[in-house]
Amino acid sequence: MAGADKPNVVMTRWWWVRHAPVRNDGGNIYGQSDIACDTSDTYVFNAVAKVLPRTAVWYSSNLMRTHQTAEAIWAAGFPRPASMKWEADLAEQNLGRWQGMNRAQFIASRPVGTSWFADINEPAPGGESFMDLYNRTRRTIERINAEAGGQDIIAVAHGGTIKAALGLALDGQPERGLSFDIDNCSVTRLDYFATPERKVWRLPMVNQQPWIADAAHAAMHQPAGPEVKKLA
Repeated sequence: MAGADKPNVVMTRWWWVRHAPVRNDGGNIYGQSDIACDTSDTYVFNAVAKVLPRTAVWYSSNLMRTHQTAEAIWAAGFPRPASMKWEADLAEQNLGRWQGMNRAQFIASRPVGTSWFADINEPAPGGESFMDLYNRTRRTIERINAEAGGQDIIAVAHGGTIKAALGLALDGQPERGLSFDIDNCSVTRLDYFATPERKVWRLPMVNQQPWIADAAHAAMHQPAGPEVKKLA
């Protein structure tokens, strides 16, 4: 019979949503600091709610800005799920003593062309390296793929976490994930295909911004890396 010899492919679709913008950081690095985000732009959340699958398993980090973002999506008319699991290992990188430092001054102190706060193997003093973030994100994704394989997964997380997920999808090369911009409230979809013999990822969309046609909502892009202007 046609197709009888084809392997059984399980596809798991990850819909990553970065949290809403943080306005009360004072221009400082916040990392894992548990501070609130701004969910007042209902136009943005209405647009995001329209592109997410209605029957999905929801996950978030343990930080309040991801929970507030999820609440704003549900308030925009998206059916509230029965539950949302909090995963501490999906939190942003712990930037240790860099947290609270002026972002522009810090970026100006780094080598030209730096795409993240530091080399992927350099831990923040009293905190983590990007590789630490990558490894805990990878472990969590692999566990959830085993637990919820074949389903749609909506994960409300952070810029660093989503970059780590991209690095995993790009053949386990974390530094490649740092090449992408991940704007606030953007949607990134990563599809995971698994058979007994092979496991592969596909990247249907990265940093999707369904509200982007309206320039009035451009504040969802918050400079955080080399584009941050140096202080005079």
